[in-house]
Amino acid sequence: MNFYDHTGKMAIGSRLRLLTDKITEDAAEIYKLYQVDLQPKWFPVFHALSQKDNTITGIAQLIGHSHPSVSKIVAEMSKKGIVTEKKDKTDKRRNMVGLSRKGQEIAEKIKDQLTDVNSAIEDILSGTRNDLWKAIGEWEFVLEQKSLLRRVQEQKKLRESGNVQIVDYKPAYAAAFKTLNEEWISTYFKMEEADHKALDNPDSYILKNGGAIIVALYNGEPVGVCALIKMNDPHYDFELAKMAVSPKARGKNIGWLLGGAIIRKAKELGASMIYLESNTILKPAINLYHKLGFRKVAGHKSPYERCNIQMELALETI
Repeated sequence: MNFYDHTGKMAIGSRLRLLTDKITEDAAEIYKLYQVDLQPKWFPVFHALSQKDNTITGIAQLIGHSHPSVSKIVAEMSKKGIVTEKKDKTDKRRNMVGLSRKGQEIAEKIKDQLTDVNSAIEDILSGTRNDLWKAIGEWEFVLEQKSLLRRVQEQKKLRESGNVQIVDYKPAYAAAFKTLNEEWISTYFKMEEADHKALDNPDSYILKNGGAIIVALYNGEPVGVCALIKMNDPHYDFELAKMAVSPKARGKNIGWLLGGAIIRKAKELGASMIYLESNTILKPAINLYHKLGFRKVAGHKSPYERCNIQMELALETI
């Protein structure tokens, strides 16, 4: 096991397969020892059917296997004469699977084997410091809450977000500010007059009017932008606008980092309420705004045809 000691926990799948292979090899020999005509992979289906007849769907749900997997095993057992299929008496559209006479004989014959195997497993557990059976149950429960894939995706995002730097706007980022916004707007909608005002003249339209722009750099390259536009409104101080992230940089937590940074910027500028406009077709963006604390409002006149949702954030509450 020196190889797995060296690779560590990242090789957990390979190590579990190795353990499974060892147990499966022994299981095949155990069936021979007791002269039971079963394959180890059939056991969950066989055991379920030894309790009661069932449909393939019902068996799959009971043992946690896929429908195609159970269907294949039932077909293999049927060829061996261990199971039979027949129409459900209460619903002719369903096929019920049950043990044949040969299968019932095996169910009786296997009892001694199951008793001995259970005792052998208990003997193994008594010789270990950790109860593998309980640990498997714990892993299954935890992975049901969040899969290994999802956890790796989160770790990837966390690691990559460490290479993201949020900086204040400067003229060198003017092209990126315009290009990144034009890219997403043109993908989903059309450029409007208010877009051109902000993107063609960010210094005069946003910065000189008391607003702010921030830029997300990934490994030094501008891949995300966001702005605060000063509002002439008695209720709102700034509009959060022109947030854009390059498609090639998505999945790196950049939207969340930009959102948090622009909210802090608004606080630094003395804001108490900020406002934004969006469209519900942009589901990831709407979800992000909700996570940042924004809540839906209505009634504000918008200069954008594409706007179908308006949101606000009270800064004193966060």
